[in-house]
Amino acid sequence: MKKPGDGRRETGSGRPRDAERGPEAPRGVTAPTPPFPTPSVPASPIPHPASRISVREANAKDLPSILALRLALLREHSHNAIYGRLRPDAESRAAKLFAAQLQSPNEVIFLAEIGREAVGVLRCIHSAGSPLLDPPQYAYISSVYVVPRAREQGVLRRLLAAADDWCADRGLDEMRLHNAADNPLANAAWEALGFEVAEHLRVRSLKQR
Repeated sequence: MKKPGDGRRETGSGRPRDAERGPEAPRGVTAPTPPFPTPSVPASPIPHPASRISVREANAKDLPSILALRLALLREHSHNAIYGRLRPDAESRAAKLFAAQLQSPNEVIFLAEIGREAVGVLRCIHSAGSPLLDPPQYAYISSVYVVPRAREQGVLRRLLAAADDWCADRGLDEMRLHNAADNPLANAAWEALGFEVAEHLRVRSLKQR
């Protein structure tokens, strides 16, 4: 997916953080939950004028669309060392998880639509930082996905702009995210949008030791 206006590709973000959350979030603030990975190389896009793209906060009625988009993101990463291990019952588990996230007062899920079709999703969480580091709170971006036919149309930028506004209303001045290391398009897209690399996630199997 290209970054709108500069010829770079849009993409999504995510990697698990369960083992790296640090201290529990203070009351009223949510620690990041495991996000999902970035989408793979997009198919040929169908042109959509930017004026036709709308972004809004999702609600409980949008659960089927959110479920479809976020599971599609995972399935695009079937060869990833982490995301390729999708459980057989992932869909039923995801339905319960995503429904709970929609009810959380400390996070928001944005949907991008072209006409009546949901073509993109982004989750933004008001998260607690380490008590030893600044800032004490930040925004965590998770589960970003744009359907292949709507990529390179500015959808990612519109989703991120909505998250920017949400963060501003909460007084948050830093965003963080994780994206799959094996997706160079994701790396380029997020760098183009101002995200710098701060750490790497490494995986080591303890089986057959």
